Amino acid sequence: MNDLHGFHPQSFTAASGESDTAFYSRRPAGPMLDQGAQAAITALYRTLLPEGGDILDLMAGPDSHLPPDMEFGSVIGIGVNAQALDSNTRLTDRVVEDLNETPELPLADESMDAVLLCDVAPYLRQPVALLREAARVLQPGGLIILTSGTRFIPHKATALWQALDETDRRRMLETLLARAGFGPVDNGTVTPAPEDLFWHDAVHAMTARRPDVV
Repeated sequence: MNDLHGFHPQSFTAASGESDTAFYSRRPAGPMLDQGAQAAITALYRTLLPEGGDILDLMAGPDSHLPPDMEFGSVIGIGVNAQALDSNTRLTDRVVEDLNETPELPLADESMDAVLLCDVAPYLRQPVALLREAARVLQPGGLIILTSGTRFIPHKATALWQALDETDRRRMLETLLARAGFGPVDNGTVTPAPEDLFWHDAVHAMTARRPDVV
């Protein structure tokens, strides 16, 4: 069975055929999440990430949203925008790479404690291949965290992501994570209070761990 057995052949295509490197070089760097949603993701990371651990931020931008009061052994960012990576002060290492074109991570097996994908799930065009690579570089028991908001870039979000509602998007991601070798998935949604002036985007989070054998 291939990685995307059962999915329509066009499920993970985007309307724009332009390379991510060219497309995102013309856009402001950073997530579409509002200030409150970014703070919610930081709070989630504070709860789940291991102090002193080695962290990998995939499709990274100028801010990894890591808790400012937590120290990590290393924070590696991989993304298409070199300028955005250079402005991310939490990164200890930066790799410029288009993971949609080449979903291969230049890291050793079992070298990371956690992998982060913040607000990038809508744009994964080779999702199982990349998630399998994430599982490869994670320590046994290592954690993957996928977070996303309600907004996305229509030209770059995949056809299937745009066609599904939030419940079915979670089911899709669960399927993809399982095919990549991850264990059981936990997921949840945090929504802002109606009176909050800085937070309007709901935050959807999904976590899974690499089992002892992938």
